[in-house]
Amino acid sequence: MTHGPRLTRRGGVLLASLLSAALVVGCSGSQDKGKPPENKSRTPDSAPSDQMKTLQKKAERALGIEEDGADSDLFVESGFERVNDGIHTRSALSKGESYSLSVVCSGRGTVQVTVTAERSVERTVTCDGVPVRQRITDAPAEMKIDVDGLPGSSGIAGWRIDELGA
Repeated sequence: MTHGPRLTRRGGVLLASLLSAALVVGCSGSQDKGKPPENKSRTPDSAPSDQMKTLQKKAERALGIEEDGADSDLFVESGFERVNDGIHTRSALSKGESYSLSVVCSGRGTVQVTVTAERSVERTVTCDGVPVRQRITDAPAEMKIDVDGLPGSSGIAGWRIDELGA
């Protein structure tokens, strides 16, 4: 006489655990009654991402940064962020040296740039892809850079710090 597969006690516990997990996962979505379920198979909209890539490339060109990094021996550091996210960074510098800070915004609207070295300096920058520069003389050991988008602004903001040669 042949018997079909036999469920052992250990197998039964495992099966019960898997079924419980499947029920929890399957029932964990919260939907309001009376509303149709969301269509989760939407195609992602790549236009904003492509547009941001284009704006970042424009900002990189404006700051003189190649895709593989800056090519100058005087280059210190740089970075890019979405205007909506803002830039909030602290840069380590050689105390007493002189630097050039360049900030660019590509997109639309304006951003508020605040540079805190020995004192804070604020400046409004238009998101037209044209970099603005600020000379930092007798630099502190650390400089804080904040770039915040003003209402209605969008795009990419970038910054670059170069040491000024002697």
